[in-house]
Amino acid sequence: MSLDMDMSEFHAIFFEEAAEHLASLEALLVGLDRMNPDSEALNAIFRAAHSIKGSSATFGFPDMAAVTHDLETLLDRVRKQELVLTEVMVDITLEARDVLLLQLAAHQGGEPVAQALIDDLCERVRALAHGEAGPVSTPAPAPDAACDKPATAVRSADDGANAAVAEEAAPRALRKKPAFFCNMPAPDQAAPAVTQAAAEVPEPRPAAPAGQPVAQPAPARAAAPVRSLESSSIRVSVEKVDQLINLVGELVITQSMLAQTAQSGLAGDSLDDERLYERLQQLERNTRELQESVMSIRMLPVSAVFNRFPRLVRDLAGKLDKQIELRTFGEATELDRGVIEKITDPLTHLVRNSVDHGIESPAEREQAGKPAKGVLTLSAYHQGGSVIIQIQDDGKGLDRERILAKARERGLPVSESPADQEVWNLIFAPGFSTAEAVTDVSGRGVGMDVVRRNIESLGGRVDIASQRGQGTTISIRLPLTLAIMDGMSVGIGDQTYIVPLTAIIESLRPQAADVKALVGHDGSKGRLVHVRGEYLPLVALHEVFALTPKTDRPEKGILIIVDTESGRAALFVDELLGQRQVVIKSLESNYRKVPGISAATIMGDGSVSMILDVSEAVRLGRRHGLASYPMACAV
Repeated sequence: MSLDMDMSEFHAIFFEEAAEHLASLEALLVGLDRMNPDSEALNAIFRAAHSIKGSSATFGFPDMAAVTHDLETLLDRVRKQELVLTEVMVDITLEARDVLLLQLAAHQGGEPVAQALIDDLCERVRALAHGEAGPVSTPAPAPDAACDKPATAVRSADDGANAAVAEEAAPRALRKKPAFFCNMPAPDQAAPAVTQAAAEVPEPRPAAPAGQPVAQPAPARAAAPVRSLESSSIRVSVEKVDQLINLVGELVITQSMLAQTAQSGLAGDSLDDERLYERLQQLERNTRELQESVMSIRMLPVSAVFNRFPRLVRDLAGKLDKQIELRTFGEATELDRGVIEKITDPLTHLVRNSVDHGIESPAEREQAGKPAKGVLTLSAYHQGGSVIIQIQDDGKGLDRERILAKARERGLPVSESPADQEVWNLIFAPGFSTAEAVTDVSGRGVGMDVVRRNIESLGGRVDIASQRGQGTTISIRLPLTLAIMDGMSVGIGDQTYIVPLTAIIESLRPQAADVKALVGHDGSKGRLVHVRGEYLPLVALHEVFALTPKTDRPEKGILIIVDTESGRAALFVDELLGQRQVVIKSLESNYRKVPGISAATIMGDGSVSMILDVSEAVRLGRRHGLASYPMACAV
């Protein structure tokens, strides 16, 4: 092994540990009581800086060593009570942490940090360390989706992907739990059969021509190329690796037992059906346990995301002259690493919205009879086979009338007496914003539609509940993993499709009298079905995917009532084939994106089935019928 290879491996470990130290330093600083600082916390902050200084000097990163040397001097005097901790010191330490983060990114191939920025920071840190109150610039907000490119160049330092952010920063503490570094392949390496089957999927029929031609939007300007922020390495505890080895051993034993049974049959011995069945059951158990063990390796606690928000809330609240307390619950709830990486930006946007638009200023809160300090709560918990993440504030709530006025002003379709949920869903329209002024925090209306789109791309959904004067709760339902899902197999003609179970409310066979045909002013046609006091739009999937059904009469087939971003709808299929757990295979990366289809899976008989994108399939179905009929209307 060459020296360069050896050093590259050491550098990778340094980058990983430095990111952990910086995340720990930030978390400790934000949680510090300035009036009565905890001595253990001060010592841990000092040790984090000291560890980075020593490691960076050892591995040849003198720029980082210089910054942490000056910072260490300041922190040492504070922990020895030679200096009284001030807000200015906390701010400049956070600023130093941000600069170190940028330096770390630069050494991993990011943009270099301006030397003038480093020199200015070190000069101000030294001034504070010697008891001089030098000018201190406001620390940059914690890196998030809205920050400039240099601040977003480092992923591992901010998204907590190593699941050890809150641990003590000292190297010895970091090494108390042995761990392996593993390079994990992408979970969507599909079999060639998926690509072949995808080519045979009928394209959705084009929508019926509308009365007026639709103007073509201007081509979007290409985004600047950005280096991938996703890391291919994860930390795995020794216990999980040992469990994996044991399960593989059990699988080998079961395979040997089955092979022996098969050989006995080939030799002419009579096969014991009961023994064969028992061994097949054992194989099924081993396979299931192995699957669960492998999936657990990719699981990370949501604290990996939550840990970035104390700093963000602190900075934004200070910038907006608000007093906000952040509370977090359920940080140990685990999600697939792929989900964790993709929900960071949507959650960041929602937190920023709550701080900016949701929670009032101290004066407004006191005038409304509330405590001056607002409360923002982040929580996560399991519900069924999903994880629910909630962002809740005790602010002023959504302004129903203002949202409706803005929607009508923009020409969005709104019914005469919309339910609250329909009104709240309007804020997910592209470019929608009720902000009176555009600020550098928010107000451009370029976020909530992206939030919903990103969450739905993960197979999740977003719900809003709000009460005027009491606050707003945004609930995000997410799958535990991106690799496996529970679905319902449905038959449409001679094809089998999978409908995600999380989208299904119920299934039924309607009476002929419950199905109503409608004709629009432009001659377009559609159907509604009466279900439990509501008329729901009926979407015939055989029409969407240009298939030949076994029946085109809803009363002879099955209707699956689904919940989508726009409300409920009824999917018309020929038959239900049964509920099953399926392995998700990426379609887009192996073939191309097919409208109405989110992914594919390989069935037990080797055939390939398409997994339905329920929301998009409903939208496609509406385009084939009445373009403006409501998603659900009361009788």
